[in-house]
Order: sequence, then structure tokens, then C-alpha cells
Amino acid sequence: MKKARIIYAGAVHSAVESNGQLLLADGQLLSQGAVVWLPPLQPVQQARTILALGLNYADHAKELEFKAPSEPLVFVKGEASLTGHRAFTNRPADVRFMHYECELAVVIGKTAKHVKSGDAYDFIAGYTVANDYAIRDYLENWYRPNLRVKNRDTCTPMGPWLVDAADIADPMALKLQTTVNGQITQSGNTADMIFNMPFLIEYFSSFMTLQPGDLILTGTPDGVVDCQPGDVVVTEIEQVGALINTIRTL
Repeated sequence: MKKARIIYAGAVHSAVESNGQLLLADGQLLSQGAVVWLPPLQPVQQARTILALGLNYADHAKELEFKAPSEPLVFVKGEASLTGHRAFTNRPADVRFMHYECELAVVIGKTAKHVKSGDAYDFIAGYTVANDYAIRDYLENWYRPNLRVKNRDTCTPMGPWLVDAADIADPMALKLQTTVNGQITQSGNTADMIFNMPFLIEYFSSFMTLQPGDLILTGTPDGVVDCQPGDVVVTEIEQVGALINTIRTL
């Protein structure tokens, strides 16, 4: 099942995909263009932890002239950086290089502590698409992304759908693709992750407790290019969805 959160008629609704439309709980069918999309995440009682991987694809590390890491390179993102499908992302007027990052995002479904990799999938609620924009101008170095790079308002579009984990037979064999103004600029596969999803859940849960609603953004393959105001960026993952985002000047 593909689930969404949207704003319609001034209220927030949960919806599911139905023959290309959005089906609300009250039975209303809406076109996808008639709503404002929110990140497809249910509210949580505790603060949501967002863990994001850097250089988790060997080809991307090579693209940036770094060696592939020997252990996960991780940073924490604030929830305020998230925005929805068809939203705008701000590009500061003075920057020289700002690029997208098409990433499979994992949503944790139940409390996870000391989970073994063989049991990791039991703790996943579902998957969505994240576009984790980065501004190279503001980067201290690729091993320690700073706040201005990864925690800017609007810098992490997410959606459009949260796809139930049971509907994805093998999340480690999904094609990823990014287009900018209709031109393919990035292509990869989740099979090429250096640290796969079960490894990451075991790794994180070995020293911290993952809670329902927490997110893991699993990194991006090579093929990132500079995006200018007006560019329409579509980050798409097989079986999960196509996330549309437009750049504008801050």
C-alpha cells in the first residue's frame, strides 16, 4: 500500500493511492494536483531521529575523490529540513554548487535495540524517497557535513509515498534515477550500497535505540550535478515513487 499525508481544504489528511488518485478516509477521491503534499510520515510522540549516510556508494565516493569509507559516515538531520512532494527547495543566491541526492529512506516501525542484521527487516515499517540536497560551498569537508549543508529549511524533500515494507520484496535491488528538466543525470541501484540496510540497522541499534518513526537516509550513487533556480528535479526509486521538486532562489 502507498500512503501519503496531504493538506486539502485547509486540513491535514492521510490518504492512500487509488488508481492514480488520492483516496481519503472519508471516501473522497482527489487528483494528485489538487493537494499540498507533506512528507509521508505520521507524527510521533518523541523527537524523530533522522540519520543520514554520507559516501555510502563507492561510485559516489570516487566521484568526490574520496576512498570508500571503512565504517558508516553518518550525520544527524533536523525534522525541520523536511518538505513534501512538489514543493520548492531554496537555493541561496550566492552559492556556486548545489546538488540533489536521490536516496532510499527507511522508516523504522518498532523499537530497535541490539538488533541483528538477520532480523533487521522486522523493524522496518516502510520506505520513501528522499532528496538530500547539499551545497558544496558550505561544506567543511565531506566527512563532517556542517549544519548549513544538511539542515537548511526545505533542503530535504521526501515522498510522495510511504510504501509498506511488505510490498517491497528486495529493497536492496531497486533502481534509482534522477532527472533534471527531463534529462537523466543520475542512475544507480541500491544493491551498490557499501553498507546495506540490515547492516545499518544492526550498527545503529548497537549503540542507540531506534524508535518508531525514525528515519535512515541511505546515501546516493554518483551523478550529482549543479541545480539552478527553475530546475525541476525528479528523484525516483523503483517500486517506491517519483519525488518532484523545483529549485528557487532564496
